[in-house]
Amino acid sequence: MKSIVYDGHVHSPYCPHGSSAAISEYIETLIHDGYEGVTFCEHAPLPERFVDPTPNSDSAMTLESLAKYLDELQKLKKEYESKLTINVGLEVDYIEGYETETKAFLDEYGRFLDDSILSVHFIHTSAGYFCIDYSAEVFQMYANQFSSIDEAVWHYYKTVQRSVTCHLGVFKPRRIGHPTLARKFQKSLPYPTDDQWIRDTLLCIKNEGMQVDVNGAGVNKPGCQEPYPPLSFLKEKEAEGLHLVYGSDAHHPHGLSQGREQLRGVRLQVPLDVNKI
Repeated sequence: MKSIVYDGHVHSPYCPHGSSAAISEYIETLIHDGYEGVTFCEHAPLPERFVDPTPNSDSAMTLESLAKYLDELQKLKKEYESKLTINVGLEVDYIEGYETETKAFLDEYGRFLDDSILSVHFIHTSAGYFCIDYSAEVFQMYANQFSSIDEAVWHYYKTVQRSVTCHLGVFKPRRIGHPTLARKFQKSLPYPTDDQWIRDTLLCIKNEGMQVDVNGAGVNKPGCQEPYPPLSFLKEKEAEGLHLVYGSDAHHPHGLSQGREQLRGVRLQVPLDVNKI
């Protein structure tokens, strides 16, 4: 069976909550492991008015670091062009209520990117924003803002669907990151059945002509132990026509290829419209 040869979701030392390993270490590991291409998707700077709700406020790189990140990747792209296709990207957060600021950011910096991901980490509630994947305790605090955990999970999927359909301009990322991230702590919480919400979300992505980040990071999370989205949904007839791109979501070179073996039976592709974002 053909091995996965493209990783569309890799981080870097510019991530404040990642490792200090050099980008070249990621690249050398990818080459050693037989990859042909990669998209580096560092967490884009958050909107200026948005207050990062995580304890250390370290969810994303600073705006001051962005130019250096882009410049370093362009240099490495040329240095390794004969060994590995390197695409320059960002993982941009969709934050409800900050669409205007996000579009303005993409209008300014989108032309420097080859390929990017749009993800939901922060969910708005009456008590403010919660980073729902930070910890099981934070997810429970988020769920407590609703009448039930079922409603909280449904609200997550509705937010992901909103990210798919929202207007963020011509440079809007074309791939939706880890669209079932709410399942990260499913084994440690009274998590509801969300099968239909997953199907509805994947259909929404397909109808908008967007791509899916098939994210292997969940496989190594004790409370999840599966990719985002789960393998079973990717094999359903309804998933036909979805453009699926593997992403390790590695924050350290050791995290490259996580979930790769579990996804060997899935038809994974390289990103669409690279260099045309």
